[in-house]
Amino acid sequence: MTRLTRRGLLRSGAAAGILAASGLPLRAQMKRGGRLRAGLAGANTSDSWDSRTHSDNFMQNAGNGAVFDSLTEVSADGTLVGELAESWEATPDAKTWTFNLRQGVSFHNGKPFGAEDVIESLQMHVAEDSKSAAKPIIGAIIEMKKLTDHQVQFTLDKGNADLPYLLSDYHLNIFPAGQIEEAIAKGIGTGLYQVVSFDPGVRFVGKRVEGHYKDGKAGWFDEIEYIAINDATARMNALMTGQVDAINRVDVKTEALLKANPTVNIQEVTGNRHFTFPMLTDVAPLDNVNVRRALKYGINRQEMVDKILLGHGRVGNDTPIGPANQYYAGDMEQLSYDPDKAAFYLKEAGMDQLNIDLSASSAAFAGAVDAAQLYQSSAKPAGININVVQEPADGYWSNVWIKKPFSAAFWSGRATEDWMFSSAFEAGVPWNDSQWGPEDSARFQELLITARAELDSDKRREMYTEMQMILRDDGGVIIPMFANWVQGVSNKLAIPETVGNLWGMDNARMSERWAMA
Repeated sequence: MTRLTRRGLLRSGAAAGILAASGLPLRAQMKRGGRLRAGLAGANTSDSWDSRTHSDNFMQNAGNGAVFDSLTEVSADGTLVGELAESWEATPDAKTWTFNLRQGVSFHNGKPFGAEDVIESLQMHVAEDSKSAAKPIIGAIIEMKKLTDHQVQFTLDKGNADLPYLLSDYHLNIFPAGQIEEAIAKGIGTGLYQVVSFDPGVRFVGKRVEGHYKDGKAGWFDEIEYIAINDATARMNALMTGQVDAINRVDVKTEALLKANPTVNIQEVTGNRHFTFPMLTDVAPLDNVNVRRALKYGINRQEMVDKILLGHGRVGNDTPIGPANQYYAGDMEQLSYDPDKAAFYLKEAGMDQLNIDLSASSAAFAGAVDAAQLYQSSAKPAGININVVQEPADGYWSNVWIKKPFSAAFWSGRATEDWMFSSAFEAGVPWNDSQWGPEDSARFQELLITARAELDSDKRREMYTEMQMILRDDGGVIIPMFANWVQGVSNKLAIPETVGNLWGMDNARMSERWAMA
């Protein structure tokens, strides 16, 4: 995957010119018109336009992918481009960043976009009661300063070479200053599509904004309609019968049926999406590292790739860093299925057997309950008795994830190592779903801070490799498999040759990048 490296970004004199590009090439073959209808999993009745709460693909597509913009954007080929920011530059220590904002942009209610909107929108994430997953990103900014109406400066507590990448996070949507509550209530952004209607957990309809700054480069549909279809079979049927033009998360068990339909194409993208079983490491007996090690050796990873993914993925090694990342430790020794080792570590923990509940739901990932049952079977010879608790899909992310001690989950992966680690493993962050704290991960937490500010690529690689090894051996998240994005699209759609692999549905930007054929 082509990428602008963080180090190269900082030292290149041409960086500003490169980064000023929108990254969205003119496509003569793309024509305006038509209505995109997508059936999407990942919707909840608790969904809202408050991007701090967005946690799944439905609101990613509706929010950051349609109604709102961020300062930066990861393009389909993995390069970083400007969205509401046109260019940026940093001091040599990567502690002070200046962003030049796009001029002539308006919110859907007519309010002109400027520096105050950026500052107020980002400050939302560090409010006292904020539970935003992007809080650690913005929390590292110790000063936000308006230099001009279209220029802002951020000073960090420590240098961070990845800041421009981090500001593309789909939680960091830009709202109109002084009107944020209204904007959250109504969905008022600067995106290509304005809200027509929104029924949380059911449907979103948007219409194309005329005179948008991306005209001629993106936004080919006149209207978009996203329908919440959390059931995999129902999504497939909706696509096959022409009720929708695209679906996410194709159940690979029924992929053959879609392939047999001449009106449907299968879109498969390899990225860093991974399916996980996080353990709350502050809850007994999961606070014992030997219990966690026993659980790591009690899972048959290859069996899960074969039976759950049907080969549409690869074995995981309990680290969220994959081949699409710059510092992926691909030569690190692979954890293997070994019931004898699992039993050994149980005894090291002072236990002859372990009885534990594992919560799972289709909301976590397609086949999560089946995966939990496979885990139950493979762990039994080691004396690990897993009771699979099938949880309701609706409300799973608010009622089960990070609430129950052992559960199924998934992550899309992130474009940089620090982004991934700081989202899911930094002590105290909202989405640390293993609750891994400094008392249990002091070395990891130390490396996280040091690597973030290191501009020497070789030194960063050493540190990120050690961090991946720590997670593999001691971490509180089991990552048995990386799953390809498998999506279904109607042949009525024109799809660019390169499709983004950071998030599902072309980095959740299908409404911008696709068109009617």
